[in-house]
Amino acid sequence: MSLPTTVLVLPAPAQGHVNPIMILSQRLVQNGCNIIFVNTEFIHNKVITSMGNQEGSITGGSRVKLVSIPDGLGPDADRNNLKELFSSIMNNMPDKIAKLIEDVRLKDGVTVTCIVADFSMAWALEIASKIGIKGVMFYPSAASLLAMNCSIPRLIDDGIIDSNGLPITQKTFQLSPSFPPMDTNSIWWAKMFDSGSAKEVFNFVVHCMPNLELAEWWLCHTTTDLEPEALSYLPKLLPIGPLLRSYDDGEGVTDERSLGQFWEEDLSCINWLDQQPHASVIYLAFGSTTHFDNKQFMELALGLELTNRPFLWVVRPDSNCNNSMFEFKENQGKIVEWAPQQKVLSHPAIACFVSHCGWNSTIEGLSNGVPFLCWPYIVDQFFDKTYICDVLKVGLGFDSDENGLISREEIKDKVEKLLSDENIRSRAHVLKEKLLNNLKDGGTSSENLNKFVMWLKE
Repeated sequence: MSLPTTVLVLPAPAQGHVNPIMILSQRLVQNGCNIIFVNTEFIHNKVITSMGNQEGSITGGSRVKLVSIPDGLGPDADRNNLKELFSSIMNNMPDKIAKLIEDVRLKDGVTVTCIVADFSMAWALEIASKIGIKGVMFYPSAASLLAMNCSIPRLIDDGIIDSNGLPITQKTFQLSPSFPPMDTNSIWWAKMFDSGSAKEVFNFVVHCMPNLELAEWWLCHTTTDLEPEALSYLPKLLPIGPLLRSYDDGEGVTDERSLGQFWEEDLSCINWLDQQPHASVIYLAFGSTTHFDNKQFMELALGLELTNRPFLWVVRPDSNCNNSMFEFKENQGKIVEWAPQQKVLSHPAIACFVSHCGWNSTIEGLSNGVPFLCWPYIVDQFFDKTYICDVLKVGLGFDSDENGLISREEIKDKVEKLLSDENIRSRAHVLKEKLLNNLKDGGTSSENLNKFVMWLKE
């Protein structure tokens, strides 16, 4: 009897990267694989804490073993400093990954046959190549952005960006004649808070690109319906989305909570949604990194009050805003620190999604047919917002006033405009059906995943 295929999975240390690759891991478990899921120690501790310290292991009940490796930074280091974080990771983690693979072979008798690495951790593909095992790259964002990454030399030659990756002038451009026009505002690495950080992120992307050639497969969290042009531009890229939580551990055991979250999910919000009328609730969630100053936070709260609609608002425990600053009308809204987002978005009470437009949130909203109100914060979220509003036409953006503030009146007006637009709602519903068809037997993403699993087990 052959042993199960064991795959080492390596996400980048961010919630938006851990989420989709964890769901992919659970799909692989459903197909008979064992997973060694490697987080940095800092992220691992967050995940374990959110689970109530119920750590899984291959030898225990779960076939996803959660392990950690130090990122090399001290406990009080600023892990939002991406240059420092990724420099430390690349100096400290490669040798430890190689040692981990050797240790599980010698101590546990488990042979890792493949590394699936996030694009941002593509250095791990060198390890796979050196020790003679399979290497796979997973891209957790829009395929269009990987197409942009692959086009960096041409963007420089065409005078779109300079050698530091910064736009030379404001203009539109096309990656190919069939590609939708893109604006220089879509250049995701340039959407940092300052040009110095943008250059660092750009240089990191350039550094990652050669390692992709070591990957035998490129997997992406998208679908052919969403990004046909990008997938034609990168024929090696295999869409396997939408990666949606099933709340099933892969062995028929249903779990109310999502594995891989950085904060504990507040399940009371589902009971609250059960009490609300159909398509009435504004859901607001801004991801794992967005921060508002108190003035904007207050304006958002007052805007919600003006709508006279029920709302569910995720305000993270690490938020720099105090949600006790105001009191809403009785029963108008519910505030939670972290939500089971897939469950929330699939709830019939949800009317719209006020989102930072991270790609996971984008995919989850689209897969549930929920119209968007877009409030991007950083990097790829600005591209995603443009795609939602201008290409897919299933959402609206907010306009800032002369002080850069999104006013309470603007919030009220955009909510009313979105929820009165039947065309947006209709397009969102049609797109939902297209996305979910990918997951059915014979669907493109389902077939792609089956091919990948067969290759893994060869």
